Amino acid sequence: MLASLPAPGLPWPLPLLRFLPLPLLQPILTLIGTQVAKAQPDVFRRLGGHAEKSFVIDPTDLPFVLVLQPRPEAPSLSAWRRINAPQSHARIAGSFLNLFDLIDGALDGDALFFSRKLRVTGDTEAVVALRNALDDVDGGVVESITRAFGPLSGVAAATVSHLRTLGERKEP
Repeated sequence: MLASLPAPGLPWPLPLLRFLPLPLLQPILTLIGTQVAKAQPDVFRRLGGHAEKSFVIDPTDLPFVLVLQPRPEAPSLSAWRRINAPQSHARIAGSFLNLFDLIDGALDGDALFFSRKLRVTGDTEAVVALRNALDDVDGGVVESITRAFGPLSGVAAATVSHLRTLGERKEP
């Protein structure tokens, strides 16, 4: 059974996500999308016409992708098995920890792109607009996400802290 896990050496507890039924993940993703939209409505203004586009966020070491549709009237974030992912305007792919650190502001997207640790395909103008919009979020996107969990925000913050620690480890 361990041989079927994605990316040997993926830090704990990320390998367990392979066995997570995506419908169980969806309420968490909906909460995240809704909370970020509520807490940071200026993101849509910063996206301009790109707010109506869809983005596949592909953590290459996990068994699913995320589809972000940042529409102002009904933003959505959903998980899809890679093989079933819908068409999108742009795709952003990299390891989970690199994508997390990018969203957290700990890594520079240009540096990741030029080191080939981040791959962007499709509408690159839309991806740049998304990156700029997220960079301008007051307090950061990750903080907005942890606050979304209300009484469980302490658990979410501890998880984020753990992920930050993992991101600080040097790659082999």
